[in-house]
Amino acid sequence: MYIMIYLVRTAFSIYRWLLLARVLISWVNPNPYHPAVRVVYDLTEPVLQPCRGLLPTYHYGIDFSPMIALLGLGILERLVIGIVYGILY
Repeated sequence: MYIMIYLVRTAFSIYRWLLLARVLISWVNPNPYHPAVRVVYDLTEPVLQPCRGLLPTYHYGIDFSPMIALLGLGILERLVIGIVYGILY
């Protein structure tokens, strides 16, 4: 019964690592056509794009959308775990 909660936490943890990888990739500016970079971009862009609309743009090129996404993922993770916990018990 705890395996479901473990799977949910693992999935959210993997996605948080992908967001962190996206931030680090943006600092070093690698080849955007590299397959690993494409995978990270393709998996994180659907979450980051709506977050960009929530914040004003800054002139220094700083993107705060990963912080919003991480906060939202934390809230969503707690909600999903609460639902799963409620269903299991």
